[in-house]
Amino acid sequence: MHQTSDINVLENRVLPKPGELLRDIPRTDPQSQFILQARQEIHRIIFGDDKRLLLIVGPCSIHDTEAGLEYGQRLAKLAEEVSDRIMLVMRVYFEKPRTSIGWKGLIMDPHLNNSGDIETGLRTARAFLRDIVDFGLPTATELLDPITPQYTADLICWSAIGARTTESQTHRQMASGLSMPLGFKNGTDGNLHTAINAIRAASHSQTFLGINQDGQASVVTTQGNPNCHMVLRGGTDGPNFTASDIQKVENDLKGAELPWAIMVDCSHENSGKIPEKQPEVLTEILSQISSGNTSIIGAMLESNLNAGSQKFPAPLNKLQYGVSITDGCINWETTETLIRNTHCSLASRFAS
Repeated sequence: MHQTSDINVLENRVLPKPGELLRDIPRTDPQSQFILQARQEIHRIIFGDDKRLLLIVGPCSIHDTEAGLEYGQRLAKLAEEVSDRIMLVMRVYFEKPRTSIGWKGLIMDPHLNNSGDIETGLRTARAFLRDIVDFGLPTATELLDPITPQYTADLICWSAIGARTTESQTHRQMASGLSMPLGFKNGTDGNLHTAINAIRAASHSQTFLGINQDGQASVVTTQGNPNCHMVLRGGTDGPNFTASDIQKVENDLKGAELPWAIMVDCSHENSGKIPEKQPEVLTEILSQISSGNTSIIGAMLESNLNAGSQKFPAPLNKLQYGVSITDGCINWETTETLIRNTHCSLASRFAS
């Protein structure tokens, strides 16, 4: 009989069942309590019951867990100091969307050698998430592959659906069943209605194909995720964080009968892909908050121990410690100063 399937498949490796991996690297009771509390705090920020600014801060992607843990320890200490006005959440991004080719993140390629050791990637990611939670830091990530959440989602406090996947039916369905608050980014072309439609779809019940904790193909029915919101990241036409941009988003959200909850991604097209301009973006939205804006609930910053980015692929022994191998970042010193200044700037939000 002639073969008609798997013609282009070179290998098919079986992964552990999600339930097995969760038992191998378990979530403790204190970790569970912390994650649930962090999610509830983010929920309160989204719906205006908590005036604090939600700041999603950290490396563009985690490629070196040692450097990532050092960053997390520093951020955790700072988070305690500013917690009365800012809720700091660490970016722990393990999956990177690719338009063509490139490193696809720690889960897909943990050894940075294109070996595709996904089981090790999942184990490494799960262990890293536990460590960050143990520092007392909430965790944030972008969920790209619809199977990944079965292995990691119980340790994530906030997640994003990226600009490339916001329009995807698969990701909207997945988001409808996730247990954490979630931000949808506007499309890469800057289109807002892509994200608005995504929020509406994810907030409703959905039925779709998925897998269960035993790794079996399943029909999944959700009740909808009520904690979704807009993330502005600019687009091909330019940035979208000015006061007039924010007002337009507010009007669009009102027309769609969605909460006025807007997060601004200070990177990507909002900074012209120039990392050093991220503070300018944050300063502008803080000015809007000082002028009375109540719809801006948070911001995202790409930050690392050291500034910029480095070319990859490259020999592993040549990689600079604490420097991104994906998008460029601001360094720790800049990040710390920016967060402290932000804390001071938010005094007016808490004056009333």
